[in-house]
Amino acid sequence: MDRRTLLALALMAVVIAVTPLLFPSSRRQAPVTADSVAAIARADSLTSATPAPPAPNPTVTTPAVAAAAAAVSAAPRLLTPESTVVAGKESRLILGNPGAAPVAVRIDDFESLRPGRRDSSLTLQPTRGPLLRFRLARGADTVALDTVAFNVTTANGTTTFSSPFVTLSYRPVDGYRTEIRGTVPNAQPGTSLLIDLPNDFRSSEADTLDDQRHLAYGYRIAPRDPESIGFSKLDPGVARVEAGSFQWVNARNKYWIVALMQPIADNPTGVPAKQVGVFRDLAMVGGQRVGRIAPTASATTAYPVNNGQIAFDLYAGPQKFADLHALANDLENANPYAGFLHSVVQPFATIVMKVLLWMKATFRVNYGWVLVIFGVVIRLILWPLNQKAMRSSMAMQRLQPELQEVQKRYKSDPEKQREAIMKIYASHGMSPLSPMLGCLPMLLPMPVLFALYHVFQNTVEFRGVSFLWLPDISLKDPFYIIPLVMGASMFLLSWIGMRGVPPNPQAKMMSYMMPVMFTVMFLNFASGLNLYYAVQNIAALPQQWIISRERAKAGIGTTSASGPRSANVKRRT
Repeated sequence: MDRRTLLALALMAVVIAVTPLLFPSSRRQAPVTADSVAAIARADSLTSATPAPPAPNPTVTTPAVAAAAAAVSAAPRLLTPESTVVAGKESRLILGNPGAAPVAVRIDDFESLRPGRRDSSLTLQPTRGPLLRFRLARGADTVALDTVAFNVTTANGTTTFSSPFVTLSYRPVDGYRTEIRGTVPNAQPGTSLLIDLPNDFRSSEADTLDDQRHLAYGYRIAPRDPESIGFSKLDPGVARVEAGSFQWVNARNKYWIVALMQPIADNPTGVPAKQVGVFRDLAMVGGQRVGRIAPTASATTAYPVNNGQIAFDLYAGPQKFADLHALANDLENANPYAGFLHSVVQPFATIVMKVLLWMKATFRVNYGWVLVIFGVVIRLILWPLNQKAMRSSMAMQRLQPELQEVQKRYKSDPEKQREAIMKIYASHGMSPLSPMLGCLPMLLPMPVLFALYHVFQNTVEFRGVSFLWLPDISLKDPFYIIPLVMGASMFLLSWIGMRGVPPNPQAKMMSYMMPVMFTVMFLNFASGLNLYYAVQNIAALPQQWIISRERAKAGIGTTSASGPRSANVKRRT
């Protein structure tokens, strides 16, 4: 492995670690004024949104926000709450009465991994309060539905909540999706249903702090890419309004998501599904910080009630790629990552995820073995390209004596020097770009590594998967064995690649520094990511050894700078 390749790998490593910190995704933020925030609370204008009650004890800086929060907090609560369970195919939605809104979601296919609170099933719910809260805004009046008692009936798999103000029905459909339909009697123009999103999620993960770091709200304005606003990006007590007509809005943490979205099954407007925006604006308020962590926030969106009809869907469950992708509304990209490199990394991440899922379904083995097989396959696919690149590097090393001689001979005449170098390249069937093009195949595995780095950030398929001594491939290796194996394999790969290469102190130093730097950087990365990188390094060793032997047989690097030809002349004399 030559100096250019080592330098390129070093730069790639820096990009992996530094890009998410220095270049977060750009977010469009609408200006917030007291008038714009108050407008949505009155619901006579759908050009802005009002925030939900802030998290405990924030300092509210906008008078209109403070008034809205005080109004909701002061609203009377019924003292005899009831719950109704709507059982779907993969989850159970718990609905509250009063309120007619989801309180929590029980997911039986996943277990809670929280230390000391392990459970065979998982409950997705906020730390305090319901999962969603509804308010009906009619002209200058706003009715908090959690102060209204509903009559509950169930028929043909549909649960209906009825009251004089509004009727809401819930019908579970495929996966974790529930259809929400309703009517508002005598709805006035400008009537809207205000929906408060979850303030947080009660963590069910082994690493609760990492789970909280992923807390975020998001939305999509079709046909643009999804947008995401982390809780840490919201200032405590300060309102932030994202204006627009949204195809979906969501609240999520590392693995779980609660998304309100346009109807999937039916579309009464007749507009293509990807162009419908059924939610109007998203207003957010940051909660109190705990150190550098932002564990709470609040957000409200508005659903305009047209002709007295309410129709949207709720997805409450895991961020499973296959399930979200099947919705065909780009919800699988609710967590846009990689900053300004998103458009480059995202396609690789999607392809990698699809391949891993296919391998899992085809071979029916543990995801750990899937990563092992994937690492070997990547190296086998790249074998011809790497072979060509390595032999191109050998050819360049053979040319070095001739190139150095020309550089010395025409040191004072750059034009003749350039012409002589071009003749040397042409006589050997090469071009000045050959050194650069020769390195490119060696760097092709790096986009896959970048994609896997981000895939492990929120892919629930890897959650809790044990492999050999690893309790969870989505978390770091508790014994740091895999990162050390990865670093050792990287050093061995470099050492073999340096055999037979002309002495180069800089390249030798980098061959020692790179494995150490990668090992330190990867120590706290997901053990599955380390596993993949270690395997593809080990799988590359045979090819590196073969090239090293070819280089030794050719006598490259075994003589002085004057080259093997001059050495042979000395032997004859």
